[in-house]
Formats: sequence, C-alpha cells, structure tokens
Amino acid sequence: MTSLDKPTTDQDAPDSQGAPQGQAAKEVTEAALFEAFGGLRGMIETVLPGLLFVTIFTINKDLHVSAIAALAVSLVLVAVRLIRRDTVKHAFSGVFGVAFGVVFAMMTGNAKDFYLPGMLYTLGLALAYIVTALAGVPLIGLILGPVFKENLSWRTRNPGRKKAYTKASYAWGFILLAKCAILFPMYWWADTTKFGWVLVALKIPPFLLAVYLTWVFLAKAPPPIDVFAEMEAEEEAEKARKAAAARERES
Repeated sequence: MTSLDKPTTDQDAPDSQGAPQGQAAKEVTEAALFEAFGGLRGMIETVLPGLLFVTIFTINKDLHVSAIAALAVSLVLVAVRLIRRDTVKHAFSGVFGVAFGVVFAMMTGNAKDFYLPGMLYTLGLALAYIVTALAGVPLIGLILGPVFKENLSWRTRNPGRKKAYTKASYAWGFILLAKCAILFPMYWWADTTKFGWVLVALKIPPFLLAVYLTWVFLAKAPPPIDVFAEMEAEEEAEKARKAAAARERES
C-alpha cells in the first residue's frame, strides 16, 4: 500500500524508536487488516475452490465432479492449516460456503446454484454494513475493534475513530452492493461457464478496494485506545495500593 499524506496531528511526533507515530499507526493498521481479513493466503483460499469448480465444469460440464473437487480442495486447505496450527477461521468459512454451494447445486441440478449461497451471503453482508453504519454501530468497527485491542471504546471515547469505521462500513456495503448488481442479473441470463468466470474475476478486486479504503480511513483516524493495556494498568495499580496498605498495617 502506498503512503498517504500525514494529517497534521501529534501522531507525527517520534515514538520511542524514533519513528513518527503516524507512520507506526499506519503500519499497525495494515497489519491488523491483514490479520482480520486473512491476507494473501486468505484470498487464495477464497478464490481457489470456485476457480477449480468453474475450470473443471468448463472442460467437462460435469456438475458432480466439479462440486466434489471444489469441496475436496477446501477440506485440504483446512487440513493444511490444522497441521501447521494456523488460524482456521478463513479456511473453515470457505468450507462452509463451498459445502452449501455443493448442496444447492446437487439439489437443483443447476451448476449456477453452486454460487448462489455465496451471492446471498454477499448481499446480506452488504446490507449489514450499511444498516449498522446507519445505526451508529458500524460492522467494520465490531470486526476490527478486538484486533486493535480497543473493543468498543471507539463508540463513546474515540469519535474520530468511530467516524472512520462508519465511512469504512459504508464503503464495504456499497462496494458489495455494486458486486451484487453485476452478479444477480448474470445469474438469470448468463450461461454457467461465463457466469462462473465473471464471479471468480470479481472475487478479489472489490475486496482489495474495500480493504484499501478501510486502511485509508483508519490511517488518518486517531489511534485506538488499548483497553487491554488500561485494564492491566488498573490491575497493577490496584496491586500497588493493596501492597501499600499492607505495609502501612505492618508498620
């Protein structure tokens, strides 16, 4: 990601390592986004099952072989993560998505229905981003708050950060709605092969755009309030008070 013009705030003051705090905050934001959304590996795990399905179906038009291959590669991706003791949340979500797609396609006999559960999920997620932003509890803040160790402190104690989360949620919602506006009409009139390739092509670019805009908004927002550090400090202070009180009693 390219660097942005830094806002003229105290975030530009050097930190303990001599680097500008604004730059450090941007690096932390970038790392948190990669953690939350799976990074490069998560994108591969998202794209690969659908890519394998449409590739095999393009070659032999066999729904069963295509569906089984897509499900098998999803299970392999989960197994690899389990063996390496990596986080499995992204791989597991992919398995469930593929499994629902396989069930739909097998029940209807229509290969395009392999993609229908994912499309409905995308539509629901788009609406969730927009509705929660309108309600003042932006979904992207609920997702990223624990990653930044701020939980929900941004709602009442960090208005600038809440504003950034709201903008980011609107960005995710409208980007996903635009994706749905392309895919749902194609679901009805395009043939399975053409529809499948368009859907695969639209997996990553909208996602990258939404992640980039989120990074832009958060990089210019105030830094998160580390509520975990605050709780630890309070615990240490309480221990110190108890120790001081004990010494006073002994003296």
